[in-house]
Amino acid sequence: MNRERADGQLAQIAETVGLARRLGIRVWLRGGWAVDFFLGELTRDHEDIDWFAAAADAPALAAGLRGLGHRPLEGAPPEQQLDFVRDGLESSFALVEPLPDGRVLVAGGPWAGTAWPEGLLDGPVGRLGGVECPVVGPGAQIEIKRMMPVWDPRRPRRAKDAEDIARLRAALG
Repeated sequence: MNRERADGQLAQIAETVGLARRLGIRVWLRGGWAVDFFLGELTRDHEDIDWFAAAADAPALAAGLRGLGHRPLEGAPPEQQLDFVRDGLESSFALVEPLPDGRVLVAGGPWAGTAWPEGLLDGPVGRLGGVECPVVGPGAQIEIKRMMPVWDPRRPRRAKDAEDIARLRAALG
């Protein structure tokens, strides 16, 4: 495990949570880091840091990240996702539209208006290495990891996703 990289990513997670708090917005870890924060332990190396953020908060979040030295990456449609890099570490913010009834929709792109799994933003505050961060609900996380190859056939099932699903299911009993 690349401990230096993990420590750098953990520091960026803490910094992003602090920025969101100062801006009065919410962000949620998703993907592998969400699993680790939910379990309270580092389980593997992570290529990047994946987040969810409300589309309405995207302009303030992007400005705040740029103010902290994060550089935007080109490629993702801005109505769908924001991608940034700093110190060689990437963070991706998938944009969602939380509704008053508790449903959460895809905010942009070809799947705009499609509902994410139930309980997506109802996860607990996860903890890892003294850092606290809201995480995606573990049931929704399992559903996303299970269904992603079906929703997007260009993304084959990965061993790390199967391992994350097994870890989450074990923790949920």
